[in-house]
Amino acid sequence: QVQLIESGGGLVQAGGSLRLSCAASGRTFSNYVMGWFRQAPGKEREFVAAVSGSGGSTYYADSVKGRFTISRDNAKNTVYLQMNSLKPEDTAVYYCAAGLGPLTIVMITTIQSYRSWGQGTQVTVSS
Repeated sequence: QVQLIESGGGLVQAGGSLRLSCAASGRTFSNYVMGWFRQAPGKEREFVAAVSGSGGSTYYADSVKGRFTISRDNAKNTVYLQMNSLKPEDTAVYYCAAGLGPLTIVMITTIQSYRSWGQGTQVTVSS
């Protein structure tokens, strides 16, 4: 397993941007599919985005497609989530997760596919 630490959350006005980072421990970072999930108060945790081990393939929830961009730097053991055009409904705790690849497209969006999770970072978008 890997240990994950998120950073970059905060308070932003609607239409603004934030970039989340997730630093991972371990020497086999590129073996892991990395995902971002979020959980709003009173709601279930949901898939946001994922990136393959090489960084060559990315996947997005329909609700964030065109606004969010996931990327990774395997030399730095870090995955990023650039969030633009933020909306109040994006308010949630955002979690970074690592799943040992390869994963099918269905598995990539499934919480159970990810064995390691960060502690979460709060993102609040005001209207």
